Amino acid sequence: MNNRSIRYPQPLAPGNTIGVAAPSSGVGESLNHYLEESRHNMERLGFGVQESPFLRHNAKCVSSSKEDRAAEINAFSRDPRIQAIIPPWGGEFLMDILPLLDWEALKTLPPKWVMGYSDISTFLFAYTLITGTASAHGTNYVDLRSNELDPVTARWIDVLQTEHGGQITQSSSTHYQSEWKPELSRFNLDTPSHWKQLGQPQGADAQVTFSGRLIGGCMDTITCLIGTPYAPVEAYLDQYCAEEGTIWYLESCEMNAGDIYRHLWQMRQAGWFAGVKGFMFGRPAGYSDTGDFNFTDALTSALGDMDVPVLYDVDLGHIPPQLTFVNGALGKVAYENGRGSLEMAFV
Repeated sequence: MNNRSIRYPQPLAPGNTIGVAAPSSGVGESLNHYLEESRHNMERLGFGVQESPFLRHNAKCVSSSKEDRAAEINAFSRDPRIQAIIPPWGGEFLMDILPLLDWEALKTLPPKWVMGYSDISTFLFAYTLITGTASAHGTNYVDLRSNELDPVTARWIDVLQTEHGGQITQSSSTHYQSEWKPELSRFNLDTPSHWKQLGQPQGADAQVTFSGRLIGGCMDTITCLIGTPYAPVEAYLDQYCAEEGTIWYLESCEMNAGDIYRHLWQMRQAGWFAGVKGFMFGRPAGYSDTGDFNFTDALTSALGDMDVPVLYDVDLGHIPPQLTFVNGALGKVAYENGRGSLEMAFV
């Protein structure tokens, strides 16, 4: 029975302070100029910036010890001067801080926006599942250093400024960036973008709509939470999604086709896809086929018999640009002939 409501943070407003925490990787000295550029742009938009004391350090893939990183998230969450938390980027080992977070406090503190992707989705996923608080899977702080964002990325601020009870619609990109080029302050969108529907030939006249509560993240990292207390998916589905079902949005980094199939198989066997109404998959990054077994083979093998729409090559994840997906929001997806839109209602 759906007997609880998602908690939505207050809309982000000029004059608010953004806390730049580093719960996974930090930013080494040689790249600290990225942080200066992002700070300048946030201040140009009217926001204050409070940096983590560990932000400008990185060793062994992390900004500091797991104790430091957890304490930082606890402190930023309690600090009434901070209205949103946006880490610089992802990393590898965010899961280490989960047992050290004050989850009872996070359930009762006034909710605030947390936004990011990659390993940051490990926290976003657990945060929404455990506390029922909406979180934003979207671009990271470092990628906001340009004051000329593309039309898809630029919607991050519109999403975080949406009121509880409001709604917002985002549309698919016309082009995406084919290679990671961190030296550029803005994305080099050089390749035509086309969403695709599993089971429909490319170029076919196809259209589909589906709706449900959004949940998802980076498969490489959120699947490590299966079997732990930090992924109470079954309880979440029962408490928040029983009436509307779910839309799972997922992306991958450094996984081949075989890895993707194995991870989806495990998620399905764990019961994560109960009540699903549709799937959205981002363009896979760091990807390779497994022999003659490819990406669509992986999706078909894992999900092809579920009789729900499966969209892929969506604007999501490590190959920019990406839409901002709000965990917990009621989503409605409309797809037609390679183009798509995502409407989110904050209810």
